[in-house]
Amino acid sequence: MVVISETELLTRIDQLLAEYPPASTDALVFLRAQYDAGLAWVHYPPGYGGLAASIDPRAVVDDRLKEAGAPPNGRAFNPIGAGQCAATVLAYGAKEQKQRYLPSVFTGEAPWCQLFSEPGSGSDLASLATRAVRDGDEWVVNGQKVWTSGAQRARCALLLARTNPDAEKHAGLTAFALDMHAPGVQVRPLRQMDGGADFNEVFLSDVRIPDAERLGDEGRGWEVSHHTLMQERYNMPRIPNRGEGQISAVVGAWAERADKASANGLALKDRLMQHWIEVEVLRLLQARADTLRATDGSGPEGSLGKLATSVVGRRLAEFAPSLLGAEALLIDGYEPSRQPGMSGAQGFSDGPTAIKRSFARSPGMAIAGGTDEIQRNIIGDRVLGLPREPSADRGVPWRQTRRN
Repeated sequence: MVVISETELLTRIDQLLAEYPPASTDALVFLRAQYDAGLAWVHYPPGYGGLAASIDPRAVVDDRLKEAGAPPNGRAFNPIGAGQCAATVLAYGAKEQKQRYLPSVFTGEAPWCQLFSEPGSGSDLASLATRAVRDGDEWVVNGQKVWTSGAQRARCALLLARTNPDAEKHAGLTAFALDMHAPGVQVRPLRQMDGGADFNEVFLSDVRIPDAERLGDEGRGWEVSHHTLMQERYNMPRIPNRGEGQISAVVGAWAERADKASANGLALKDRLMQHWIEVEVLRLLQARADTLRATDGSGPEGSLGKLATSVVGRRLAEFAPSLLGAEALLIDGYEPSRQPGMSGAQGFSDGPTAIKRSFARSPGMAIAGGTDEIQRNIIGDRVLGLPREPSADRGVPWRQTRRN
């Protein structure tokens, strides 16, 4: 890790802005220059969009460029791709894959999605049944994935498939980079109860993937996916300042209430203050996790943070409509606008219907990015040292295991 002073970092940023003024530079040209300058991820190695620094200075880069009017990059509108998928390519991809995929996912030219979950393999991801069969220098893939965020807009995907059904379920998996426009790939959006369709089913029918697009060794897909999922649990929105983020929309709803002094109003205020305290504790927990990660001391903080975000976020989303009264039941229009903010289960959306839509989406917080039950298992096993749950299929070839 290279230590970069804030002065040196600001000098690099100012040089980028001077050579490529955002107001007069094409967005794609600017983002490519930002990548080449090592100001895409900062903590990635030189030549791959970074400076081999810690992740901390990235906030300085983002704030300075936003103030200067720089265009948004893939980390803003494709956090899955520019977050855990890019980190997985960096860790397990060949040099040619890194050079080809990392710039385009940062600039937004090639958004990514993550093809992991299946109809019968959600929490037990290692039981997945999508098959990849070797055919010379290619793999032929057949199967179905589900709950894939952003698949309808993705150009590439991180695919986990079974390549050896005779091996134990964790040992027979392999990871690939998949062209989502390849023949045999079909995407079907899934309508959500808030009117959106961010999640999708993806059907793979005789899809051919060159072996050169494999990520990591054959049969080591579980290791690759574990890396991806750990990155996902840290790939959360930037930690807000006190009073910002999710809680600000709810406090705003309270401020607009006409009734603040009645018994009901005072009871709601008391509950609001309890939620405010929970959100602040969560913010401090996330800050602590960031500090530990910066010093390579992170461990179960990803699961702790994910679980706390899910629990606190759902409680707040379920409470917030009570501040609106009967109006909370009404949302004008079925199609939601595409706004920054809440995507899937990441937080509150923006706009006048933010609280209502966030309430409708709140159950997904307990599922997306690893279920609450999985996070509790990880914490019980790796933090509390509790006995592991029985595994009847441990050591048994996948072909002989019972599946849904």
